[in-house]
Amino acid sequence: MNLTDNLLGETWYWAAWLVWIPLFAHSVWRAPWKRLVDSEQSNLWLGLIVALVLLWTMKASAQEGLSLHLLGANVFTLVFGPHLALVGLAVVLLCTSLNDGGAWFSYAANALLLAGVGVALSHGLFRLLAVRLPRNYFIYIFVNAFLCGGAVILGVGLVSTLLLGLGGAYPLLYLFEEYLPYFLLLAFSEAWLSGGVLTVFVIYRPHWVGSFDDAHYIFHK
Repeated sequence: MNLTDNLLGETWYWAAWLVWIPLFAHSVWRAPWKRLVDSEQSNLWLGLIVALVLLWTMKASAQEGLSLHLLGANVFTLVFGPHLALVGLAVVLLCTSLNDGGAWFSYAANALLLAGVGVALSHGLFRLLAVRLPRNYFIYIFVNAFLCGGAVILGVGLVSTLLLGLGGAYPLLYLFEEYLPYFLLLAFSEAWLSGGVLTVFVIYRPHWVGSFDDAHYIFHK
């Protein structure tokens, strides 16, 4: 999931920057920064960033650009909403890029894959399920937290596979046979990570989770 500067052609990377810059600027503009005025909330936002930096550094890699690691986008999005989550994940990627020696030309492409696609899938699934399913505590835990966590990283893996194949980095058939299946295994870990963290938050600190409302999910008001 971490592209290097020479893995795809320059056209792909310039196109990624053209998309990422306005997307990031939009999230910075729309993000509810007043929420972080509360020291508890700001510490939580920074704590998630630090935790994900550590998590993203623990990765496995078979070939150049074919690295695998847990994502945490579903947790970040359900806790802070799409805009603060996207900005936070961009900071996580910045820190891990510095740690890896700085693949800056490919930063926008990686940001779109890991932050953009991850947040979009998480928020989109949350909005869809809010309409399609009843608002129930157990549905939030088992579907929004657990299942959607796994679905998000599967979606990121599929988009990454298609990008690498269409960009000519590796043959598409090779990627579908030797790369994408690993995301099925990773999805189980991601589901447990997302579900476990959000379950603890909802039980002990429900006010930390911006997408969870006691009145809706417990008292059905």
